[in-house]
Amino acid sequence: MDNRPIGIFDSGMGGLSVWREVRRLLPGESVVYFGDGKNCPYGTKSHEQIREYTFGAVRELMDRGAKIIILGCNTATAAAVADLRERYPGFPFVGMEPALKPAVEMSRSGKVAVIATIAYLASEGYARLVEKYGGGAEVLSAPGKGFAVLVEEEKEGTPEALAAISKVIEPMISRGADTLVLGCTHYPFLAGDIRRVIGDRDVTVINPAPAVARRVAQLLGQGNASAGEGHRPVFEFLSWAGPEYNDRLRATAQRSLEMDI
Repeated sequence: MDNRPIGIFDSGMGGLSVWREVRRLLPGESVVYFGDGKNCPYGTKSHEQIREYTFGAVRELMDRGAKIIILGCNTATAAAVADLRERYPGFPFVGMEPALKPAVEMSRSGKVAVIATIAYLASEGYARLVEKYGGGAEVLSAPGKGFAVLVEEEKEGTPEALAAISKVIEPMISRGADTLVLGCTHYPFLAGDIRRVIGDRDVTVINPAPAVARRVAQLLGQGNASAGEGHRPVFEFLSWAGPEYNDRLRATAQRSLEMDI
């Protein structure tokens, strides 16, 4: 048994959509969450900048005793997870990638939409993902411009959010996409707005966070690293943006447990 915390990292608040699923599936585990905040969003940053931020955040989580680290950010995963695994051999890192495989499998039209950050869509990781799993479908992709900022500024449900989402996803749905993959962990917080834009059209929205939580549970079980029975979990929220942002992370984490995302 291992009572050390699970570590989760994201550019900001987005990874709290993963925190929520880990909290639900593994209620006895402590979790330390690091949301950069200071440098968010990552989607317009260079590969080198994203890699530097990610390595720094990983060191913060390791310093706090994390037994496993989730890169709760598709952009950071693409930029740094391979290098992290090389730097820390044997340490368990769980990355994020859009759930393209199940989207292709369940699509009836053969057209799949992926929304993600500019940096992620331009990455080698995304190109490999499409090559590996996208062969059975036409994969339509578009950057969720401004989506992460909407979440960081808590503008879900506003006319501004609906307009931004409509501008991005309407063209792909109009072209026949019947599955929509959320390729950034900020985007599940906009799920209600996304469903409003979709309306009564038969489009399935796929959030990969539950699958990531299941993978963490599997790794902890395989490594006999689950928290002991009777362990009282502790939840810590950290950032480079200061105490006020840390408080917002904690509040948003609690709010996420009530949300339909």
